[in-house]
Amino acid sequence: MSIMRLRKVTLLGHIDDKRRVLDELQTLGCLHLIPLGGEGAARAGHGPSQEAAEALRFLLECPQKRRQARDTSTFDALEVEHEVLELKRRLQDLQDERDFLVKRIKDLEPWGNFRFPPVEGLDYLRLWFYLVPNYRLREVEETGLCWEVVHRDTRYCYVVVISPEEPEGMPVKRTHTGAKPLRELEGRLDEVELAIEDAEASRTSLTRWCVAYASSLDQLEDLAALEHASTQTQDADPVFALSAWAPKERIDELYGYADHHGMVIDVRKPTRDETPPTLLRNEAALAGGQDLVTFYMTPGYWTWDPSIAVFISFSIFFGMILADVGYGAVLGLIAVAYWKKMGGGPTGRRLRILLVCLVAATVLYGALVGSYFGVSPAPGSPLDHFHVFDLYDAPTMMLFSIGVGAIHVALANLAEAWRLRRSSAALAPLGWVFIVLGGLVLYLAQEAGQEGIADMSIAFMLVGLAMAVLFTGAGQPLLSRTLRGLLSITKLTNAFGDVMSYLRLFALGLATASLATAFNGMAAEARAQETGLGVLTAGLVLIIGHTLNFVLGLMSAVVHGLRLNVIEFFNWGVTEEGYLYQPFNRKEERPWTQSS
Repeated sequence: MSIMRLRKVTLLGHIDDKRRVLDELQTLGCLHLIPLGGEGAARAGHGPSQEAAEALRFLLECPQKRRQARDTSTFDALEVEHEVLELKRRLQDLQDERDFLVKRIKDLEPWGNFRFPPVEGLDYLRLWFYLVPNYRLREVEETGLCWEVVHRDTRYCYVVVISPEEPEGMPVKRTHTGAKPLRELEGRLDEVELAIEDAEASRTSLTRWCVAYASSLDQLEDLAALEHASTQTQDADPVFALSAWAPKERIDELYGYADHHGMVIDVRKPTRDETPPTLLRNEAALAGGQDLVTFYMTPGYWTWDPSIAVFISFSIFFGMILADVGYGAVLGLIAVAYWKKMGGGPTGRRLRILLVCLVAATVLYGALVGSYFGVSPAPGSPLDHFHVFDLYDAPTMMLFSIGVGAIHVALANLAEAWRLRRSSAALAPLGWVFIVLGGLVLYLAQEAGQEGIADMSIAFMLVGLAMAVLFTGAGQPLLSRTLRGLLSITKLTNAFGDVMSYLRLFALGLATASLATAFNGMAAEARAQETGLGVLTAGLVLIIGHTLNFVLGLMSAVVHGLRLNVIEFFNWGVTEEGYLYQPFNRKEERPWTQSS
């Protein structure tokens, strides 16, 4: 549960060895390249390159496919990629030209097949074309120009005006017909159609390499990443320089590589004014929280890793919103059905552990509020012993939700205080812990009539406010520190609003339970008809109603469960955003040894 410490590595080598060195460093796969060549950020080392994926998609979308080639001795993935992409561009150009010609021909057909005569042949008069609505033809007559209607349909008159300059007073803007005659455009359209057929035939022919090409995507990605990496170095003949971020535990390996190949290496810690990438590393059982965090943002390198906190809180919020044992069981069945499929990759394995926790939280909270597909357990039954909360007891459930929110916001501030523990600035977030928890205790004490505890809570809140004002700008010049401290008072409204935002846990949980109960009531009324149709209607109401409620509840649990973490929690605990560590690595497995 941490952000891995990185080191800034600079390597110097002979420029003649640059290609080999980059190839071997790609196999090592531990460097996040820092651009020195002035062409932007280094390429991410994940997923097929855009060009390779585009070429494969173009082949797979071909309506007709050839039988796949078994003999791949003559297959060159890079050559096929270039050929496919060139064919795709040519086919797109031809299709665009065809669309243009079709429209141009359609527009020209009413005017007929004509070719503009030389200007001298008409005594320097020119032809001007107008598409005039029938009801406005009288306006053309009133212009006094020399004109003629060459075609007419139910809506328009196709008017040609003869004039040395563009006529004035016409009711509509002139129509551009182009310089090429209709017959020439039709001839070109035939040529384009034939060229498209030839291109489609070539595309069909290339589909025989679909399987071979798909299996070479990793190789193509590695080649594309290698070519891009070569632009990230600084070349000054006879040497080149490469700069990158590397995990601290891989530094000895890099020293060994540099010594083996006679390269110069420099390693140093990052300074506070630098922004290294963020490499998150968590235990496999709780790494699903890491995916939840990076789905929204990446914590800055100098902050802390909230993955486990988000994992736990998201599971709790999810259970409080779905809030039904039956719906939790359905979600569990879905997890069982897709369990093996999700285990195909590391991300899927992390998410299925998270899914188990979501199911457990939903079932547990559903039992505590006594909701089983919207049905409460009978009084005195074994299940009734687990029924602790009443979802319809609004004051209690609202207080419970506010308490959860206050604790969550306080934990975010505690984490920030721990991060700043070596500085007096840690007292500012600690002050907000006093304010938030003090406000919660004050409310509880007033409800219980405990005046002594209420007064003590107010004292704690005042101490917390003083800490926030005095230490928010710790380490800065006096004026700046004073201004930042005074501005921190405005966060009181933010704290109140953020804590109150957790009321959505109660509201959404109540909505899920209420809808389930409503559908059960509708089904019971239909069943009361005591006919076959009534039984059928009741069954349909139950199936459709609970399915709809389950889907809505699932969406609410995911969206709002994440929202409370990435907005309310991150607002207080994760104050800096960073970017992910993306190693320059190889997708196609090829081991590297120092003997290479």
